[in-house]
Amino acid sequence: MLAPRRLHELTEGDVEELTDLLIDCVEGGASVGFMLPLTRERAAAFWRRIAGEVVDGRRVILVARDDMGICGSVPLAFDLPENQPHRADLVKMLVHRRARRRGLGAALVRSAERAALECGRTLLVLDAVTDGDAARLYTRLGWKRVGDIPGFALFPTGGVCSTTYFFRALGNPG
Repeated sequence: MLAPRRLHELTEGDVEELTDLLIDCVEGGASVGFMLPLTRERAAAFWRRIAGEVVDGRRVILVARDDMGICGSVPLAFDLPENQPHRADLVKMLVHRRARRRGLGAALVRSAERAALECGRTLLVLDAVTDGDAARLYTRLGWKRVGDIPGFALFPTGGVCSTTYFFRALGNPG
């Protein structure tokens, strides 16, 4: 299993590898906020924006690499309202199709939980496609299901999907 590690800044090489990862996931059907066709320019612009948030401390990103480059990532968003300093959003966890079914998703989630605690965050929130692979993973890892919102988003090719919200309490809030 690949060990995720935290990046404190994103180099241009990281942006390129994360762009490849995002495109692979969207082309594989992941509903992570992008529609097909996803151009390199649009995907890279997304990661360059994230790079700024990482440097500013508004976001943490963990990545896993294999011999071909970054094959998994999970960002934690800290840029939340001032009355939620104990919380973070786990957003857009991505695992390249070449690295799936090897425990990488679980390793990324566990690493994100540890990073959140290290940053003083004790409550994590996320959403995932209802009954999708990610939702099953979060359930298996002990995340609590809050509920479903029908017709919440679109799959990259069109077609409506529902989302399920989850949370994980990591310690005492506040």
